[in-house]
Amino acid sequence: MEFTKGHGTGNDFVILPDPDGRLELTPGMVAALCDRRRGLGADGVLRVVRSAAHPEAAGQAGDAEWFMDYWNADGSYAEMCGNGARVFVRFLIAAGLADPADGTLPVATRAGVVRARVSGDSIAVEMRRPRLSDPSTASLGGLTLPGTAVDVGNPHLVCTLPTGLDLAGLDLTRAPEVDPAAFPGGVNVEFTTLGDQVEGTDGHVLMRVYERGSAETLSCGTGACAVAAVALRDAGRDTGVVAVDVPGGRLSVTVTADSCWLAGPAVLVATGEIAPTALTMPA
Repeated sequence: MEFTKGHGTGNDFVILPDPDGRLELTPGMVAALCDRRRGLGADGVLRVVRSAAHPEAAGQAGDAEWFMDYWNADGSYAEMCGNGARVFVRFLIAAGLADPADGTLPVATRAGVVRARVSGDSIAVEMRRPRLSDPSTASLGGLTLPGTAVDVGNPHLVCTLPTGLDLAGLDLTRAPEVDPAAFPGGVNVEFTTLGDQVEGTDGHVLMRVYERGSAETLSCGTGACAVAAVALRDAGRDTGVVAVDVPGGRLSVTVTADSCWLAGPAVLVATGEIAPTALTMPA
């Protein structure tokens, strides 16, 4: 089985080219591939398949040739992954599967078609404008922190830390506890503090994230979009540009009146082959 390994600000993925949808991918195989000791190691798997060849994307084939079939590290599905979409586009171009002649490229996802814009080392993807909804809470290490639920095609809970609480000191080795009635399918939880002003932006936020199905990751693209929207709201703004620093680097989020652009580096680091029979499947 051929693979490519890539990442966006440290949010890493195993990319599996499967244009005709013939690969029998299972949750167990995904979890084994993402195992950092017995597999290739990743936060998730990106299967590259033509929209027309995948039952979940056939209806989008007229708008986007390629479908990003994204799986979390535990073998569960996810609706959308911002960093994954940027790495997915980098792979399509590097593999000669797409040529964004005008600099843009549509990609089908479970959250709908997103549009990518390529500019040198940076790739930006346009997603839905984050939808802020009800307040909720996350409990972590004896702390109960207020947050805002945000929909970016997938669910998020953004918790701004109170003054005096150190972002780096949070223990994210275990999943934060959230209200199951508010998030029946689970939720990505972001913890944030304000950073110093960055020139050319309307805000600067530091972020850590616990992703459902993947635990703490070095970066989360849709999470950065959710965090930026909350930061702009708290600053009394509806639109603007926010620099979001994650453990894996910096992302730039531009919230407009009707969409959200996530920009940053997308890097391919290795290609090779792996024998599925050599993988240790979870019990």
